[in-house]
Amino acid sequence: MPPFDYVVIGGGIVGLSTAWAILDKNPSIRLAVLEKESDWARHQTGRNSGVIHSGIYYKPGSLKAELCRVGNRRLQEFCDVHGIRYDVCGKVIVATKAGELPHLEKLLERGRANGLAVRRLSAPEVRELEPHVQCLEGLHVPSTGIINYADVCRTLAGLIQDLGGELCLGARARQIRILDNEAVVETEATTLTTRWVVNCAGLHSDRVAALGGVKPEARIVPFRGEYYELKPERRHLVRNLIYPVPDPEFPFLGVHFTRMIDGSVHAGPNAVLAFKREGYHRTAFDLRDFVDTMTYPGFWRLAARHARAGIEEMRRSFSKGAFVLSLQQLIPEVRAEDLVPSSAGVRAQALRRDGSLVDDFMIVSGPRTTHVCNAPSPAATASLEIGRFIAEQLPMVTLSSNHDKSKAPLLPTGT
Repeated sequence: MPPFDYVVIGGGIVGLSTAWAILDKNPSIRLAVLEKESDWARHQTGRNSGVIHSGIYYKPGSLKAELCRVGNRRLQEFCDVHGIRYDVCGKVIVATKAGELPHLEKLLERGRANGLAVRRLSAPEVRELEPHVQCLEGLHVPSTGIINYADVCRTLAGLIQDLGGELCLGARARQIRILDNEAVVETEATTLTTRWVVNCAGLHSDRVAALGGVKPEARIVPFRGEYYELKPERRHLVRNLIYPVPDPEFPFLGVHFTRMIDGSVHAGPNAVLAFKREGYHRTAFDLRDFVDTMTYPGFWRLAARHARAGIEEMRRSFSKGAFVLSLQQLIPEVRAEDLVPSSAGVRAQALRRDGSLVDDFMIVSGPRTTHVCNAPSPAATASLEIGRFIAEQLPMVTLSSNHDKSKAPLLPTGT
């Protein structure tokens, strides 16, 4: 009989939230979390902008819209219970050109359709909230906040362990074999048998799905987001969060200002193709990752469709002056000498063969497996609800009722 009921692959916030939700639903089960790194939240979770999103951007009725809106509130409740610091500071989205005003109105309508308390602002009203912003009009989204998601992950890991889950760091899933009544997951150090596998591997989710014999309709294409940080003496230029009106034809939000929970202010990100799935520097390169992207028809169709915007993103990557010009559209007082480079992140974006981006969360089922194949922003905000959603979808496959956890072979653990 298999020693585990569920094995969750991936120690980011989605994987840990899912593991906790499964255990919270049925504490008697045996569950293990596999994470290839030496600590939790080392990639997308630990390298994002730390924003608790409101859900204003997402299509009404989509998983993103619903899980983000509910997840926003539930994340705050979770933090209140467990003493995790956060700040619901609100944000402004501002139109700096006349051509952006119709898009601002559509965002207002979408926000209200998603049940948000969004308010349209005149330029003077925007300056009451953000005195250094130059704009024509704006929106105020009061339910947006800031947090350190790595803190949430550490708390989740502790809760999983308290419920008897096994935490396995430094455990990369190398192979998955699907048998009649169980799945076998092999790592470099050990082999696990389980009733069900849940793949939350983020940047590698499509490859882990392939290990389990599932071919998703989309492939992960990595986009690096590069940031600058305002010097401490210039942080007064930004009170909270300042966003531009996003280009509806381009899949990213544009460079913006974000006050972090530690008081620093980050500016960015741009969005450029990464030549490595964990490529946090311009020179980072992995041959397999590079070939996977360059031989994928979906990438070239996307590149052709957004060639002009893509070139502008690359220009911002190599030219600090171009980056600063974009920021000055929001705050004219920002100067190049006010900014220092900060750490970058990589977004795992699922892309179809026709070049279209997967716009919603994508969760795919296979034999004895569930695969989270697209969970970009706002996945961190929605993570507790994503975990609950997955837990409710899973078959309740349990070991015999008299199974004794304490007698099962233990795996390497970490907290």
